[in-house]
Amino acid sequence: MMEAGGNIVDHHGCDFFPERCFDRVVVLQTDNTVLYDRLSRRGYTGQKLTNNIECEIFQILLEEAKESYPEDIVVALGSDSVEDISKNVEMLSNWISSWNPVSIFR
Repeated sequence: MMEAGGNIVDHHGCDFFPERCFDRVVVLQTDNTVLYDRLSRRGYTGQKLTNNIECEIFQILLEEAKESYPEDIVVALGSDSVEDISKNVEMLSNWISSWNPVSIFR
């Protein structure tokens, strides 16, 4: 399915997919207080909550993305509010509309 291209993949890490699979890598980031509240509402507690907060503080996923893929395709977007999410959807929709597919499996 990936070979055909044109896919949007939601994944929480960079170690699964090779660089050639993506034209854009988006890392969603959020303020730690917002993240804490979100995760608490989802029932996260203890070490799981702490690990997620620390991961965001140290920007682990953004750094992984920059190390795993060309830095010019990595984009960090804020995701604190409904307004942020709406802006992100609009921006990504516009990018997808203007996307020129390239064969990813050369």
